[in-house]
Amino acid sequence: MHKLLILGDQDAAYATSNLQRGGKKTAASDHAWAMTRALASDAVRVGWSRSSFLQVLLDGPYKAGQYARTLQHRRGYDKAAAWLQRAWDGAQQYVQSTDPINTRQDFHAALAAFRSRIECTPWKGAAGKSDLRNLIARMEICSRAGSWDHTVSERDLAERMGCSRTTAHNSNRRLLQAKLLRQLDNGSPTEGARWMLISRLPSTTSHHWSTPKGPKAGGAMSGPGVRQPDTGADIDSRTAGQLMHLDAFAHHGLGGSGLAVLAALAERDGQSLTELQASASISRPTAYRQLGKLKALGLIRQGGELYHLSPTALEGTGAATRDCADPVTDWTEAAERLGTAGTAERRRQHHEAQRIHWRHEQVRLAEHRRATHRTPLPHPAVALPQYLRADGCAVNPATGEVIVGLHVASDGRWIWAAA
Repeated sequence: MHKLLILGDQDAAYATSNLQRGGKKTAASDHAWAMTRALASDAVRVGWSRSSFLQVLLDGPYKAGQYARTLQHRRGYDKAAAWLQRAWDGAQQYVQSTDPINTRQDFHAALAAFRSRIECTPWKGAAGKSDLRNLIARMEICSRAGSWDHTVSERDLAERMGCSRTTAHNSNRRLLQAKLLRQLDNGSPTEGARWMLISRLPSTTSHHWSTPKGPKAGGAMSGPGVRQPDTGADIDSRTAGQLMHLDAFAHHGLGGSGLAVLAALAERDGQSLTELQASASISRPTAYRQLGKLKALGLIRQGGELYHLSPTALEGTGAATRDCADPVTDWTEAAERLGTAGTAERRRQHHEAQRIHWRHEQVRLAEHRRATHRTPLPHPAVALPQYLRADGCAVNPATGEVIVGLHVASDGRWIWAAA
């Protein structure tokens, strides 16, 4: 917030580009409103007064108050003050309606609420399942860190998700665009990048009621929340987090849709095909295909129209059914039958080879930089002390013989005397 106040929104974290009712584009005003609401929310939390907030933005030289000062110049102080007061009142109402995070217990309660919303959100398609894996992996990291801010590299994230680095990179881009994630820095050669997971909370106030917008980084809202319809999506994210890095759930194995089916049945066992389509957010052909694979492994049994997990299915141990006479005994055997055994190990070895190559490149570049800063050799024409005798004659330092006709000029360089 301090950086936002002083320097403005350099990362465009609060930028939007939308059309208001009537076709008038107001992206600049929406951007300024989002920044002002974020600053007002933080000012309310730290105990500022309304007059102090107005004075800082209108009288101070800060980038975040540029729009308010422009409004004051064009339309007068009263209009600018009313605009800032409206932002302050909305932020004050928002802060009073939300529970503050003051302790580690408060954060875990907020994380549990965020997890429940993620579990009930439909994540459709292969890209959606990758984004779900991404958020589950980040929630585990945040849970250990005790904060929405966390540090993770793309390679480490890909290993946790059980996918390639390219898939993790593309998922990060989508989550950044959806305002569920914010990148705080690019990391260093020895540490991963710093990120912030953003919890999307509802809001009841807005500057433009016609254009609802989601929350921005820093905990401030810029528009009313959109109530998601009840799609029936419901999975157990903890089960998905324990299984998604295994070889059996690689791209050419059970994949993200098979993981979603198991997570949905782990949340509520005994679902029909139609119910699984909704709870796992998959299409009907995908549900048929994944259920066929799981039944062939002995991890799922069918009773009438309902599908049930085997007693030890989440441990990778199947049970003999009419669809499977030879069930798997663990997830390693399941990966061998699916043809994806060793995928995670090959990925780890590839990433480790990349890390070793990176470290060698850093050493090589450091040596190159040191070489460029070494003291340059003297010019060959400069007379070095070892070539001069006390009486000023030029000598050969190896033999001690006098070099006839060689003298030192006034600028300290060698000069040959004319014959």
